[in-house]
Amino acid sequence: MKIVLFYLMLLSTWLGYARPDNDAVFNVQSFGAMGNGIHLDTDAINNAINAAAMAGGGTVYFPAGNYLSFSIRLKSNITLYLSAGSTLIAANMDDQKGKYDDPEPNVWGDSLQYQDFGHSHFHNSLIWGEDLNNISIIGPGLIYGRGLQKWGKTTPGLGNKSIALKKCRNVTLRDFSVLQGGHFAILATGVDNMTINNLKIDTNRDAIDIDCCRYVHVSDCSLNSPNDDALVLKASYALGYAARTENITITNCAVYGYDEGTFLDGSFKTTQKAAPDKGVVTGRIKLGTESNGDFRNITISNCTFQHCRGLALETVDGSVLENITVSNIVMDDIRNAPFFFRLGRRMRGPSDAKVGSFKRVLIDNVIITASNPQYGSMLMGIPGHDVEDIVFSNIHIKITGGGSQEQSKVIVPEHETSYPDPQEFGKIPAYGFYIRHARNISMHHITMEFDNPDWRPAFILEDVKGADFYDITVQTMPDVTVFELKNVTDFSIHRVNNLKDKKFKTLKSLKL
Repeated sequence: MKIVLFYLMLLSTWLGYARPDNDAVFNVQSFGAMGNGIHLDTDAINNAINAAAMAGGGTVYFPAGNYLSFSIRLKSNITLYLSAGSTLIAANMDDQKGKYDDPEPNVWGDSLQYQDFGHSHFHNSLIWGEDLNNISIIGPGLIYGRGLQKWGKTTPGLGNKSIALKKCRNVTLRDFSVLQGGHFAILATGVDNMTINNLKIDTNRDAIDIDCCRYVHVSDCSLNSPNDDALVLKASYALGYAARTENITITNCAVYGYDEGTFLDGSFKTTQKAAPDKGVVTGRIKLGTESNGDFRNITISNCTFQHCRGLALETVDGSVLENITVSNIVMDDIRNAPFFFRLGRRMRGPSDAKVGSFKRVLIDNVIITASNPQYGSMLMGIPGHDVEDIVFSNIHIKITGGGSQEQSKVIVPEHETSYPDPQEFGKIPAYGFYIRHARNISMHHITMEFDNPDWRPAFILEDVKGADFYDITVQTMPDVTVFELKNVTDFSIHRVNNLKDKKFKTLKSLKL
């Protein structure tokens, strides 16, 4: 009986209605929050956080209600708990007397020199924390970024991120949902030891950006972001130096490009065709574009892509990208290149930066349906700098088809310094894989087919040193070759359609 009474007392404390002098749970309503969606609760929320911090830490609790707020400033050893039925609403400057915290200055100079405004500032957010330890945002409630801007602006008082964390350690984000999160629903820069679990985000720009972070685990998240990337790893210069993003696991996640708001409401609409930055809807998983620091030791597994762009791995600002594995993936209704791997030299960074490298990437167990005949998968370095040591295995690709004979003759531009995205390169002359400036490429147990006639070859290789293809079955139209090869060395095929097994030391030009 005593045990039962103890747990009832514990439950009643957790559920609310903790007094301000409670040293564990700090109910925002006890500090004056109204939770009616009309009255600004900013001061009450921050007062509750400050009281918890002064007590050495604790849980700041949001009972059911609608909490209208400007900037909320996290402290170390604090948990924000959004209970079922609670909604934290980003206030709009035009409707309320108040503003978000001003964007802090960058100590190294021009904030727009190496990355966009949104990546360079953190305080202009609904929730932000800097140089903190042991912080959590958890619970089944909702963050609604109604008053946030989705484009970076320098105007003081505007907010453009739902959650921004800079140089923090031991962070947990779990169980809540985000609707219309602004430029970034979650931006974590220089954060170590972070767990992101069971989030549902339906937003108007990036869902989750993990930038210059280490030891991060993302799992069981559903992310809808038709206008930008769903889950993106970056290694920008936002900390004032080239910091690594490394030791990252992403598993059991789903990314989408449905119309904004139609994931959380369950209608899953697909009327939007393009993202504002041109090209088709986004919603993908990506490494890059910001790539000053290195990407190392990253795994992506057991994830699904639906009605969005494909997987993109990019290093264009000098980073080393290496030791990446991708496995057990289903991509359905992919709107551009299923795989876009790019080593370039945009070099948006310090003038002494050198072109990076792209190597040791393993892709295994992937099923793809793709619907846009403009594209094929693209693995591309630049002259003198190869993507290398890449393995594709157990891949099944089915495309809508429709590529013409004219498209099969297209010359793909180099665009060494351009923004790295498939639409920058125009129509692709291979329906399967276009591979250029590459070294040590292995593909095995690959199946590719199309629903409508496609007059492009399955594979085009240009300036490739070392390529091994075996156990390949691909559909082709009559008199259309499986391979087009130009300036290829150490090339071999084994059990590829009805072609004879062959090895070539040097090939200037050949169609097979």
